Amino acid sequence: MSSRIHLAVAASAGTCALALGIAAPAMAEEQDKAMVSVFHGIPGMTVDVYANGDELLSDFKPGTVTDPQPLDAGTYDIQIFEAGTAGKGTPALEKKVQVPEGANATVAAHLTADGKPQLTAFVNDVSKVGAGTARLTVRHVAAAPAVDVRAGGQLLFSNLTNPKEDTAETDAGTVNADVVLAGTDTVAIGPADLSLKEGTSNIVYAWGSAGDKNLALKTQSFSGMASTPQGIDAGGSGAAVTTNSSDTWPAWAAAAAAVTTAGVLTARRVTGRRG
Repeated sequence: MSSRIHLAVAASAGTCALALGIAAPAMAEEQDKAMVSVFHGIPGMTVDVYANGDELLSDFKPGTVTDPQPLDAGTYDIQIFEAGTAGKGTPALEKKVQVPEGANATVAAHLTADGKPQLTAFVNDVSKVGAGTARLTVRHVAAAPAVDVRAGGQLLFSNLTNPKEDTAETDAGTVNADVVLAGTDTVAIGPADLSLKEGTSNIVYAWGSAGDKNLALKTQSFSGMASTPQGIDAGGSGAAVTTNSSDTWPAWAAAAAAVTTAGVLTARRVTGRRG
């Protein structure tokens, strides 16, 4: 695996509107739309989702990420219930959120570091990558302490905390990755082989609960970054390729795009030999 890597670190900015930021995501095909997918990362909790009082998704299972879909910009009142409990008690999660125009985002329902349910919106960087390269993003959305991420046994991201993310642009290829407790060699997740195809943006979610010993990885991948600078076009470039994704699009998902999101991006470049 090459060490020619471009790193970007995203810091949480609290509850705010979704920031397009320095690594600007692709504009949706229509300017009043957002392209949004959703990741369900709360272990053992199948959910029903309501927006403005209407059921939009039922029996949405943990470890599932949807394909990106367009959603009208606007404000939504989101309620997430444990499956079958709507109208019988307090929702597990509830937020009034705003969907901004032109965003490409993934909304994650996950656990905080101390195990509480939370909604976090992430900007997906689907800007162009260089020839022969791919983008790798790791998002910490698990009930777990800070972690380091290694690729091929070498440190790639360090001291990643929930709900932050790190991003690297690297040579395309297959990398053997694992997640270890920060500053140690104690493996928390993996190792796992990640196939990083040329011209793709690949997002890996570290999710689950360390205390319950169910930590896992989930990958979301967007194609078309090599030839299409904006990443998404009418021909389908930038569509997410996921494993075990739901066939039913939850329209509520993009509505959470104004919950906690990445607000500050800084970048640095590391140059080394090609592997």
